[in-house]
Amino acid sequence: MTKSSMINTRVEPALKKSSEAILARLGLSTSEAVNIFLSQLVLHKGFPFPVQLPNEETRTAIKQARQRKDLDEHSDFGVYLAKRSKSAKSKKTQ
Repeated sequence: MTKSSMINTRVEPALKKSSEAILARLGLSTSEAVNIFLSQLVLHKGFPFPVQLPNEETRTAIKQARQRKDLDEHSDFGVYLAKRSKSAKSKKTQ
């Protein structure tokens, strides 16, 4: 099938650069990736992945994070994981 329709879109430069790097590793051009996406959109009669609004728990967590409420601060991720692991072990022994 001859391809003659054009799609022009604007994206953030960083998104374009990052996505092109991934596509290059996959051996695909941006045009090929868009064609794959649109083909899947037609096949699924919608997005080929879930697109949904967050539930109430997630909306509350997002709101609290934006307000910086109920946040635990840790010096680094390793410290956080260690504290979490200790907490989980103490709950199991109770």
